[in-house]
Amino acid sequence: MDRFLAVRGSRGLSFASGSQTEPRDDSSHCRVMNFSQDGAFFAWCNGESVAIYDVRLDKLVQKLPKPKAVGLVFSPKSSYLCIWSPYSVGVSASAGACNLCVHRTESGELANEYIHKKFDAWCPQWSDDEVICANNVSNEIRFYSEIGGRVSHKLRIENVATFSLSSGAPPYKVAAYVPGVKGAPSFVRIYQYPNFDSPASALANKSFFKADRVEIKWNQNASGVLVLTSTEVDKTGGSYYGEQGLHFIGTNGESSMVPLAKKGPIYSAEWSPNSKDFCVVYGYMPAKATLYNTKCESIYDFGTGPRNAVHINPHGNIICLAGFGNLRGNLEFWSRKDLKLINKTQASDSTFFQWCPDGEHFVTATTAPRLREGNGYKIWHYLSRQLHVWNSPPKEELWEVSWKPGVFPEKEIRYPTAAELKQQEAAKPAVYRPPNARGKPPRSPFPKEDELPQGAAAAAAAKDEGKQLSKAAAKNKKKREAKLRAREREAEEEKKAVAEKLPSEKAPVSPPPPTEAESGEKDKKLRALKKKLRQVNELKQQQADGKQLQVNQLEKIKTEDDLIEQIRLLEQ
Repeated sequence: MDRFLAVRGSRGLSFASGSQTEPRDDSSHCRVMNFSQDGAFFAWCNGESVAIYDVRLDKLVQKLPKPKAVGLVFSPKSSYLCIWSPYSVGVSASAGACNLCVHRTESGELANEYIHKKFDAWCPQWSDDEVICANNVSNEIRFYSEIGGRVSHKLRIENVATFSLSSGAPPYKVAAYVPGVKGAPSFVRIYQYPNFDSPASALANKSFFKADRVEIKWNQNASGVLVLTSTEVDKTGGSYYGEQGLHFIGTNGESSMVPLAKKGPIYSAEWSPNSKDFCVVYGYMPAKATLYNTKCESIYDFGTGPRNAVHINPHGNIICLAGFGNLRGNLEFWSRKDLKLINKTQASDSTFFQWCPDGEHFVTATTAPRLREGNGYKIWHYLSRQLHVWNSPPKEELWEVSWKPGVFPEKEIRYPTAAELKQQEAAKPAVYRPPNARGKPPRSPFPKEDELPQGAAAAAAAKDEGKQLSKAAAKNKKKREAKLRAREREAEEEKKAVAEKLPSEKAPVSPPPPTEAESGEKDKKLRALKKKLRQVNELKQQQADGKQLQVNQLEKIKTEDDLIEQIRLLEQ
């Protein structure tokens, strides 16, 4: 059972391998589970205790009395299990008991315990070899050579909010984030352990505004980090969901903002296992996907499509671009070596995706509480073969699935044969067509210019005139054109009537040319109106892609005709 899943839901917890399922705990209160990084151990909490299971020996090794645990994380070499429970204060106690406990995995012995009230960034961090361990305590990051021992080094930074210890071999590196206060910028600094004497000893420093919170992602060889910044509110009014930015910081001191070719949210950014490049999915729908090198130069543009996530397999040879949530579950698989599309399929209603450690298979799942109907999971091969489907029984829920970690050899990428492609086409469900469209040739919309991969946009420009509109869009277009023609006729008639009233020997009096100030004001109004019209078009595109718009966004769409008319009058 090298390739198997842990499955957690309302019927309990079990291990599943293909069609075989082995029950482990039938409690309906299994609220959390986790594998160790090497797959040797597995832990879960069933509402009564935390169980530690040795996967290699197929044996339960410990039961710890932690009934309220909601966080379980093993140290990198499985020596320790960290357990977090919600902080609470007893009736008779002035201070609560320690809610973050670190136990030795095999013996269950308590190695250390702390009070850590918030669930955010609760877990201590280890180097991959477990030589050092670190945690954040009131304006300083403390480092230990032994989890229960004395502090060996401190990195003191005023107002430090979070940190991230690098992976890989020594020398160890740590990235620390400090949010901006009183108009000062936020910043991330990278240090090499244990050189923490002063800010000048930092390997790299990057400051930025518009960063209420950050997500720090190290590459595997610890040569650099991606920093995803975000704010709660977009003060420019361009987005209802705050502003985001993506920055690269190298341990050699170089840093850069990642240039994004389309405005909109940053949905996903992931490093390749080779640590030399990363992929980003971003922009208003249809979203762009771009592969960058560590100089933040675009290596390849995957075009646009209905996607909001990128998943790179453990070997780094296959890139999956996915669209879940309110999208239809489209999956695209690309070869990293030659950057060709291998295959594409659809996993409708999925809320979860995870590559199998073998780099060939993956699992998609529909889980509660995101979706409470149609829960279940499917195991696939990247050539779109469904190997196993499990559906949750009625009135039961699936909460989580997770592959057992492991190490597998890399296999050569295979492309689907003609027979396999034909089989995939035959297996596709028929596309729904409304009754009034049945029996007619299907509409064939051409892709927009920015929806095409590099080099194809120019070839499609000539096809724009032949683009067909939907019935509703064509009807609205005719209405707008009819209104414009009517207004033009009225203007002509008014002009003619004025001319007839003037003396025949005199030519009509032309209005004086606009002054420079009037011309500047007119241009300013035109730019503002055109900006509003672009925002309306973006909202209409989001609506067409199936996004649920807010009331004020729907009202904004209704102003389209008025904006077009105002622009027309100003451009006369």
